[in-house]
This record gives sequence, C-alpha cells and structure tokens, in this order.
Amino acid sequence: MTKTDIAALRQLCPGGVLTNVDLASISQWKIGGIADVVLRPSSTEQVADLRRWLHDRRKGHVVVGLTSNLLFADGGLRVPCLQIGPRMGAVAINGNDVRAQAGAWVPSFARKLMKAGLTGGEHICGIPGTLGGLVCMNGGSQRNGISTNVVAVESVNQVGECSSRSVIDCGFGYRQSVFQKNNEIITSISLRFSHADRALIRENMRGILANRRRKFPRRDPSCGSVFKSDPAMYEEVGPPGQVIERLGLKGMRIGDAEISPDHANFIVNRGKACARDVLQLVALISTEVMSATGHRLVAEAHHVDESGNIKPLNSVET
Repeated sequence: MTKTDIAALRQLCPGGVLTNVDLASISQWKIGGIADVVLRPSSTEQVADLRRWLHDRRKGHVVVGLTSNLLFADGGLRVPCLQIGPRMGAVAINGNDVRAQAGAWVPSFARKLMKAGLTGGEHICGIPGTLGGLVCMNGGSQRNGISTNVVAVESVNQVGECSSRSVIDCGFGYRQSVFQKNNEIITSISLRFSHADRALIRENMRGILANRRRKFPRRDPSCGSVFKSDPAMYEEVGPPGQVIERLGLKGMRIGDAEISPDHANFIVNRGKACARDVLQLVALISTEVMSATGHRLVAEAHHVDESGNIKPLNSVET
C-alpha cells in the first residue's frame, strides 16, 4: 500500500491503522511474520467504510478476531488485515437484553453476564476468543451453542453494506452459521438471557473453568483444539485427542512445535515454533490417524497465507 492509501485509511479509521505489525505479537500461537497493514475499527460504520474503500479499489483483505484458531504464515501478510478486537468490545446490559460489539472478549463477556445475574452464558466462560467469532461458529461447550441466546446479528458484507438478521435467518446449526460462508463480518449481536442467582451462576462457572484447567494445557501458546470432533469417528474410535494419544504421538515435537503432553488435540509452541513446524505436525498426525482408523481428520484451526487465503491446517501443503 502507498503512503496515500495509508493516509486515506487513517481518515476512515482514526487511531486504528498500524503498519509493519509482527503477527507473532497478536497470535495466540505466537507465530507469524510481518503484516504490512493491520486495521482495527471501533464501530460498524468504520467496518463498512473500510470494506467499501477496499472493495472500490479492488484490494483484497483478510478478517481476523483475536486469532484463537489461526496460524499465520512465516512470511507474514501482504494484504490488509482487518482485526475485530478490543476497540469493538463494548457491552450494554438492559434487564434480560444484551447488546454487544463483536470484539468483546468472551471470558470477560461471560463474567459481565454473571455480575448482572444473567444465566445461559456460563458454558462460554472459558472459551478464548471474540464474541463475533463465537457467534460465527455457534460456539460453546458441553454441547451448547451461543445461538440459544442470540436474538439478532448485525454484519457488513464485502462491499460495505450493513445487514441485520434475526436468529432464524442466521442458519445456526451445531457449530455452524451462514456467516461461515457469506464473507460478512459480524459487528454486533443482540442476545437475551434469563435471571438467576449470581452465586449459583458463579459456582457453575468456577466448575467449568476448573474442569478446563484439568483437561487443557494453559502454560504454552496454542490455538486450542486443532482438529474437529467428527460424530462418526467419535462413535467408532473416540475423539481426536484420545485417538492421537492411543497412537503414541503425545509429546512428539518438530522444531519448537509439540503435540501437548497434557492433551493430544493441542499443538503448543515451546518457544520459537514456526508455522512450518506446526503444519508438519498436523500432516504427520493426519497421516497416522488415517492409516490407523480410516478416518480423515479435519482441522478446526486455519492457516492464513501471505495473500490472505485461509484454509484448514490439514489442507495446506508443507
């Protein structure tokens, strides 16, 4: 991008245009090269203005949240990176109704619900990521999904047009929504919860968090679970982590990327892991599981290449 382009973007997104950003500094995996430009809007209007500007000039871009399921390329990123994060993290609670921007940090959002005496969000309290990402994936835990509480979702398409969808029109299913395929950016969400005793909500959340601490590694950078749990595979041979462990792959290491000794569906960065290290481990795991079980693992973590193309880790050639 030219200096003129950067100046124009700063007019559209005051205080939210960064250049030459080390992606490892914003990556949950602490991996990635240098991004030429990172854009951090603070409102739906700024998202619309930025997407319209980029579309009119035929400039590609990639959209990220707080990167909890992304692996950035070692070569960095040559297209603008539009990041929905803390600058779009406002939450307003009015009785049972909640309106939140998509960049709200999910654990913090869950705590705000608890403090307001609202129940229904306990299951998300330990999920690292933004609310927009959670809604896009219809994420949750304990087989729950956030869509249970969604009333409406506001989004911006790739040409800068704003839309509002009722929950019925969001196409929610198990870990699914229309936003996974329509290239729209979720910017705000309206939700509704029920009132309950704060002490009981807090106790429930503490139990969920304690369980996650027992099950999942927390000390080293990771993206969370690498592979999706496929129902057919689960019924026949078990969840990915269990299968990978049975194959004796726990603790296997390539460079500084390691299959976590604590949970085999996590790949952790032991210091200076690069994207290639992670991708080679993913390829090794996929091959071993396919050979042993006949089931093809699909990654829920995705790779972002230098041109902004996003693919599941298992579909990236190493």
